[in-house]
Amino acid sequence: MEVTLTIEDTKGTAHVGPLSDPTAHMEFSIAGPQLIIISHTEVGESLRGQGVGRQLLDKVVEHARANGIKIMPLCPYAKSVFDKDPSIGDVLK
Repeated sequence: MEVTLTIEDTKGTAHVGPLSDPTAHMEFSIAGPQLIIISHTEVGESLRGQGVGRQLLDKVVEHARANGIKIMPLCPYAKSVFDKDPSIGDVLK
């Protein structure tokens, strides 16, 4: 499954499917040159239980690592993954 990362100005989305009507998406804000705030994750019913939420988060983490950015997960899903998985703690704010 292909996850695409789209960033426009201070808003970003990791999504599956077209940005205009994604099957799954994770929304975030660029809060400064070194901070991303994840605000929302939504996975369509047809994709639930397949690890798609984690794939979305992994795409955002990959971007953060490549650009020296920290992530503040306000979204309950993203926060729970950060709490459980120390392997992504290097980008946690």
